[in-house]
This record gives sequence, structure tokens and C-alpha cells, in this order.
Amino acid sequence: MRGKTVDQQDSRGLGPLDIKPLSVPSSLSSMNETAAPVQVLSHPSAAPDRIMSLFLRAAHAIERRLDESLDTVGLSVPKYSALTKLVQAGEPLALSELAARMTCVRSNITQLVDRLEADGLVRRVEDPRDRRSVRAALTPVGEERQAAGAELMEGLHEEVAAKLSGIDREALLRALSLLQ
Repeated sequence: MRGKTVDQQDSRGLGPLDIKPLSVPSSLSSMNETAAPVQVLSHPSAAPDRIMSLFLRAAHAIERRLDESLDTVGLSVPKYSALTKLVQAGEPLALSELAARMTCVRSNITQLVDRLEADGLVRRVEDPRDRRSVRAALTPVGEERQAAGAELMEGLHEEVAAKLSGIDREALLRALSLLQ
């Protein structure tokens, strides 16, 4: 059903408002049979604001779950990411190469590797081809923590997939890829 337009401004001064009937799912409609129909005030520009807000809230919720999950094995997202890059490489990486693979500046990698080394997760080793260069090498503890983090990430992926199980995944992937 189409709503009617009211010639007044909303609280933001954005012009005419659309008054649209709110459809109540049948599973909820029996809760209060005597309730009057609910109408919602909306402005045509409100939809993009709501979409942006929902994207940001979803991103923050996922990031919070990542942080909480990884914290249980003593990792942060940056630490897990660095350890994962080292596992994928299969060999020690020069700090500049690790920075490039993580798309961050070398000074950030130096500080991150300092923290990883202090935690006993990596060690700095000399580059046999260039004595001026230092490489980051995984320690056995670093390999174990990365594996534990990867297991948690798999669980989180499954959790998110379960929440999105009723939607068209291809459409979601297309929409999200347009935002990158």
C-alpha cells in the first residue's frame, strides 16, 4: 500500500515526509488484535542514512566479535593477521615484505613485530642474502597461536554464515564488492 505525502518538514528540515503503513508480520499480528495500524514517518533520503548506519553497525559488531574471539588466545586482529601472513609465506619475511602484504607502513610493522617478539610469537632473523635486512620468523608458539586463531575465525565465519543463511549470497557479494 502506498503512503501519503504530508507537506511538512521533518526535524532535520528535509522537506515533505512520506507516511507509510507499517506491515506487521502475521506471526506478530495476533499479539494485539485491537491495536490501530502503525504508520511510519520517513523521508526519501532516510533510506541511504539507514543503510549506512546498518553497514557500520554490522562492521563494528563483527570487529568486536573478532577482537573478543582472538583475545581468548592472546591475539589481536593485527597480531593474528601478521602471523597468518607468515604462515602463508612458509618462510621468514623481511619486515618490508610483511608490511606490503598487510598493506601498512613499515614503522607500524616494526612496532607490531616488537610486540610479537615480546610475546614469543616471532623472532627476528638475519637475511642470508642481505645483512642489512631483518626477517620475521614464526616461533613454534606463534604457529600454535595462529592455528588457534584460525580455528576461532572459522567458527566466526560459520556464525556469520548462519545468520545470513536466508538471503541471496550472490546478491550480497555483488553489493558488497561494489563498496570496495
